Amino acid sequence: MSLATAGRSELTKQFTTSMWWVLALVLLVYIAFTAAVLGFVLSASAAGDLPGNAPQIPADGLPAILYSLATAVGYVFPLLVGTFMVTTEFRHKTLTPTFLAVPRRGVVLSAKVLVGAAMGVLFGVIGVIASVGPGAGLLAAFGHDTALDDPDIWAMLGRMVLAFVLWVLVGIGVGALVRNQVGAIVGVLVFTQFLEPIARTAAAFAESITAVTRYLPGAVSDALVGASVFATAGPTGGAAVEEPLEWWVGGLVLLGYAVVFLVLGHLTSWRRDVS
Repeated sequence: MSLATAGRSELTKQFTTSMWWVLALVLLVYIAFTAAVLGFVLSASAAGDLPGNAPQIPADGLPAILYSLATAVGYVFPLLVGTFMVTTEFRHKTLTPTFLAVPRRGVVLSAKVLVGAAMGVLFGVIGVIASVGPGAGLLAAFGHDTALDDPDIWAMLGRMVLAFVLWVLVGIGVGALVRNQVGAIVGVLVFTQFLEPIARTAAAFAESITAVTRYLPGAVSDALVGASVFATAGPTGGAAVEEPLEWWVGGLVLLGYAVVFLVLGHLTSWRRDVS
């Protein structure tokens, strides 16, 4: 069976189950809600409309911060998409007939990568819409520039979609390396929602570990995009804020993570017998 045929088969697998649209819907609601809440707070603060003695923040840079929420807080969704693409087959034992139909396992994994890239584009567009819609609306409501006529913003949105694609590929590699679906999903959530955020927060106050944390997957994803709400969370003068990676470096490092996981998964777990 050719790669094209394997790709069509993989595409059918992904869109004949409910998992893809459930994750897409959760992504849309989660990012839109987050963008609406932060958009209101940040836009009102920049306009000086918050009650009491709330600090007034500068309006410069708000569009990039709000629009990049899709990747800053939503990158776990494409990561889960990629992981589910592989671990679901192990869990439901559908990989056995797949390998019988396509004995060349590298072709099967390559098909997953191609379809995963398409899934990344789809989820990336959904994420961008979910963050830009509420974000731009609230910026305009408070009289701020939405920057939607800025080519740099559009370049950032394109890099956000690229980041989603790379995250799906990382997820496929994780799923190929860790067959157990529960173990893979728990590992993904623990790392993305606890371990890395804690490490990056600590790095904002301890410059000595910045050299390591700036190359963590979430950090290089933010560098690829070029903006993140987390980039403003540390104290002024922190090395992580002053010396961000170039966007292309962040992209190459994130691609490197995907390649390493895919290669390791192919050489180890993917080549073992399936029951």
